[in-house]
Amino acid sequence: MTRLEPQPWMRAPQTMKLMEVLGDARFVGGVVRNALLGRPVTDIDIATPLPPDKVKALLEVAGIKAVPTGIDHGTITAVVDGKPFEVTTLRRDVATDGRHAIVAFTTDWAEDARRRDFTMNALYADIDGAITDVVGGIADIEAGRVRFVGDPITRIREDYLRILRFFRFHAWYGRTELDAEALYACEKEKSGLVRLSGERIAKEMLKLFEAESPVTVLMSMGVIGVLEEVVPGAAEILPLRRLAAMDAELGTAPDGVLRLAALLPAGRAVLTAQLIAARWKLSNVDRDRLVAAASAPRDIALYADPRLARRLLYRMGPEGFRDALLLAIVSETRDEWRRIYDGVRSLTAPRFPISGKDVVARGIRIGPLIGQILHTLETWWVENDFPQDALLIQRLDETVKQVQE
Repeated sequence: MTRLEPQPWMRAPQTMKLMEVLGDARFVGGVVRNALLGRPVTDIDIATPLPPDKVKALLEVAGIKAVPTGIDHGTITAVVDGKPFEVTTLRRDVATDGRHAIVAFTTDWAEDARRRDFTMNALYADIDGAITDVVGGIADIEAGRVRFVGDPITRIREDYLRILRFFRFHAWYGRTELDAEALYACEKEKSGLVRLSGERIAKEMLKLFEAESPVTVLMSMGVIGVLEEVVPGAAEILPLRRLAAMDAELGTAPDGVLRLAALLPAGRAVLTAQLIAARWKLSNVDRDRLVAAASAPRDIALYADPRLARRLLYRMGPEGFRDALLLAIVSETRDEWRRIYDGVRSLTAPRFPISGKDVVARGIRIGPLIGQILHTLETWWVENDFPQDALLIQRLDETVKQVQE
């Protein structure tokens, strides 16, 4: 396998135009890896021996928009008829600090390959599909083996995120045992993870959780102490194993935030969720969802009873209720989980039909009393299993009358 079969994205007009402008340029990294594996290609990265200023000049002459997205590291985003491509000059590392690198540009493809993280990411292909492989990446892809380029400890010390990337890549692409030399290096260098920004940790970990079955990888991370560094207290993997099995049976896409919630330690789930959300700098939406999932009741009996389930659905909303239901199921070893799941999945969240306008229309002046009446009425409505509107209106009239007397 030394040549890529013709790919639609290679023959797309935007791609052909850009490669013609750049001359001696090659596709690099994930685009080549995924094409060899027959997986979808989304982002297209291109490597070139041309210096960034030359790349920019060529693009401008050709009428292609050039955005200096990472000019210090040799990266320019070329936008061809609305489609972005990242074009990066070949480079070598001059100095690293465990997070960032100072680079120098080069014209040597092998030198550029040797600074990359994994062999499967150090592959280049020209517009005709001819592959350049100087580190054994093709053999590793064929074997399903995730392997660092060169010495794992050296690669990790250049950027400690590579510890998490190693496990994430194995979860997505690995078919062999985890590389022993890499595992040793990850364990030895795990203390460096504290130097990483929360956003970078979150991006890698959520992608790892979204693998079809990340359980084996997470167990290995737990054994060597890496998992504890990023998900404190995550000692019990069984709930996540069950959740992955449910995803497979239900045909649902893996959900990174929900799988993270399944790893949170019992008894400290809410506190741990808050700590992780702060450390990882999760978005407000993901933070609120994670904390809500952590605080949801795990007693499956609450969801098996339709009346109680409707209450939870109303309070939590559809997404929160589904999260809570799945976490309750995987927290217990009930064989009839599918019956419980199917029994409540058709429930719809009730909508409280009374508003402040209805209260005002009955003679109550605008003020705090309106909120008190609505709260009292809503509590009665929920506790009585969401009776029909006519009964609720009757209750409203009775409540207003009592207040006015």
